[in-house]
Amino acid sequence: MNKKIHQYRNNGAVGAILDEYQRALNDLEAVLSTVSTEHLVAIVDAQTKDPNCMSIQTILSHVVSAGYNYAIQVRRSSGETIDFMPKKTLDNIPDYITALKQMFAYNEQLFIDYPNLVLEEYDCEKKMLMRWGQRYDVDQLFEHAIMHILRHRRQIERFLITLNSD
Repeated sequence: MNKKIHQYRNNGAVGAILDEYQRALNDLEAVLSTVSTEHLVAIVDAQTKDPNCMSIQTILSHVVSAGYNYAIQVRRSSGETIDFMPKKTLDNIPDYITALKQMFAYNEQLFIDYPNLVLEEYDCEKKMLMRWGQRYDVDQLFEHAIMHILRHRRQIERFLITLNSD
């Protein structure tokens, strides 16, 4: 998540995926730069049935874990024996920003380790079955990963509106 002028990667579809993933994370980091420790831990939605969406802290723990788990799913489908990443609760925004940067680097490493990874798969039976029941190819999974960041960034922005109106 680099604040310098964005430099596009020149490796086709993988470059586009990584550029847009990084852009989504940069946008999230910009929002997080306004979050106090008090707002990080405040329960904003006590009524939700989703424990990942009660506070900015729970959202960020979920986003970091999920970001690793998308890449881990691809690694597992490529034959690696690797456990999914558990959620880890952190105490401050700088630690979450570091965790997000490390998660993105882990995703970049996936494409370095598998330079010939097939992005698009048209045979549904060859697509990865996700833990939540949907099937994705690599391209679809990373589009989902990018949108996941965007949706939760928006959710955090809405939480901040609520927190700042009190």
